[in-house]
Amino acid sequence: MRVARGHTVSRRTPKRRAPTEQRELNDPSTKRAIVVVALRAALVAALLGAGLAVYRKLPQDDSGAALAGRASKQTLLRIVLRREGLGDAGVADTAVELYSLDVAAARREFDDERRYGQRFEDFVARRMGARQPVSAKLNREGQALVALPPGRWWVHAMLPGANELAWRLPVNVSGREQTVELTPSNAYTRTKSF
Repeated sequence: MRVARGHTVSRRTPKRRAPTEQRELNDPSTKRAIVVVALRAALVAALLGAGLAVYRKLPQDDSGAALAGRASKQTLLRIVLRREGLGDAGVADTAVELYSLDVAAARREFDDERRYGQRFEDFVARRMGARQPVSAKLNREGQALVALPPGRWWVHAMLPGANELAWRLPVNVSGREQTVELTPSNAYTRTKSF
């Protein structure tokens, strides 16, 4: 064995060291960093999952593409006037109107802000979008059938007579067929004529 000048040969065998990668994984700060990254990923996944769950429970919007996909799906809404406690009030030809928004709340909103050059009817039509009001009349049995797209609707009806009753009922329309009952107990207003 040749040795250059000024160098000595060591007879000891060098210690075996762990590979650099293994040393880094055994380091406590590296383990902590891995745990932090995993927890961050779990937090992001949980937030995305919660957001998706909330999004799925939101009411459906019937504008644009959503309307095109559900155009063929209609719900047959049966409106029934229960006559118990109404006496002999004539129910035939009583008008029933269905709106996709609360007209009373829209009126309050319209009256709260000045809208120069805009009529209330135009304001309501713009707010309802593609879902226009639907009208029906009760028959002699106090029933009406209406086909509606699914979503939230408001039933407005007024029964004239000595005891005038008016209804403003919110209805979540869904499924193939649904029934709404108009009774004196769920009437919005009750007035008496003298």
